[in-house]
Amino acid sequence: MIGGLSLCLGIIGIFLPVLPTTPFVLLASACFMRSSPRFHRWLSEHPTFGPIISNWHQHRAVSKKVKLRGALVMVASFCFSIYIVPHDWLKIMLLVMLLALLSWFIRLPVIEHLADQEENH
Repeated sequence: MIGGLSLCLGIIGIFLPVLPTTPFVLLASACFMRSSPRFHRWLSEHPTFGPIISNWHQHRAVSKKVKLRGALVMVASFCFSIYIVPHDWLKIMLLVMLLALLSWFIRLPVIEHLADQEENH
């Protein structure tokens, strides 16, 4: 149940700036690893979540693509939230949260795949 709830929160976190996606997906993966090998395999083989889980488990890092996409989605969703909230103190609080989250997120190690790089001749 915790794995399913974590996965749902991770999916919701894709669209809501306050909920982080990656930690919930990693928690779901850990829960499924112990409780349901079938769901763990499905999550690990998922085209979106699988590479994130694999990179994190193997290297404690994310790809450049995930980092760039994550940063852009964070900025866009926080900007939208800042635009629609009516109170200035909420806008300031959201801006501070964005800066704190981005400063943590951009410091995550990046994994570079050798197959993605050109060979030096």
